[in-house]
Amino acid sequence: MKMMPMNRIAVFPGTFDPITIGHEYIIRRYAPLFDKIYIAIGRNPEKTNYFPLEKRLEWLKLVFSDIPNIEVEAYDGLTIDFCKQKGARYILRGLRTSEDFEYERRIAQINRMLDPNIEVLFLLTRPEHTPICSSVVREIHRSGGDVSLFVPKKIAHLIQQCKREK
Repeated sequence: MKMMPMNRIAVFPGTFDPITIGHEYIIRRYAPLFDKIYIAIGRNPEKTNYFPLEKRLEWLKLVFSDIPNIEVEAYDGLTIDFCKQKGARYILRGLRTSEDFEYERRIAQINRMLDPNIEVLFLLTRPEHTPICSSVVREIHRSGGDVSLFVPKKIAHLIQQCKREK
């Protein structure tokens, strides 16, 4: 009897407010390992975002337009439920620091309790990306500074021109 190969589907969740070169690096490293990766922007009504959701979706689609196994979507609710809806067996996360690890470890353990069939995978970013995070990029943007060193080149001009979400 011939076994059908199992699809390797993963979800990379985040707010991507905005996407940084660290996010891009991690996602590009993961891409060859999976049949499909959903880059998923979680909508959190308790959180105020800096950039509009529509822009963040557009930017992610532009950045990864050259990778056919990546899809970009927004979702409501728990990440684990989005994974089940998409048939994903993996949640992907990038780590910059030990603080990131501790935060992500707690969330991964809760997700494991919610569904032990979904694995969380961690990849380290490049050392030079360690200080780069979305909140720093937002602060530079808010102050009128140049964010092009910290965001994907393909969309730096779009982010620079974008106005803050009200």
